[in-house]
Amino acid sequence: MTTFTSLKPITTTLLATMIAFSIACGYSSKGTAAPPVAGSVPTISDLAPNSTTAGSAGFTMTVNGTHFASGATVNWNGVAQTSNTTFVSGSQLTLAVPASAVATAGQVSITVTNPATAGTGLYGGGGTLAETSASMPFTIN
Repeated sequence: MTTFTSLKPITTTLLATMIAFSIACGYSSKGTAAPPVAGSVPTISDLAPNSTTAGSAGFTMTVNGTHFASGATVNWNGVAQTSNTTFVSGSQLTLAVPASAVATAGQVSITVTNPATAGTGLYGGGGTLAETSASMPFTIN
């Protein structure tokens, strides 16, 4: 009986050492998530209408182009028009333009931004970055 009792401290020490080594090997730590990659860059081919008269009523602008993602947003002079943009297809968006936006003459820069997408890779890595098109001018006469 004394032989087995004297092995208990050795068994406990070996068990503690094995646990320490397995934790040190990274079994309890997370890896590094992959960074997001470039997304699809939208392009604008034309605006309909491409101009209006200052002081006119609100209207719906159609933005035609390519690579529009579901959730793409039209930007009016760099300001995202999130609630006014409607996704129609990968090549068309519409923008509800209020009369207040065309009250005075000038030129407006129109761009489209595709949203970033969340990663689904190991540890949530991957995904895509938000991408914005080149600008297209809209004239208020």
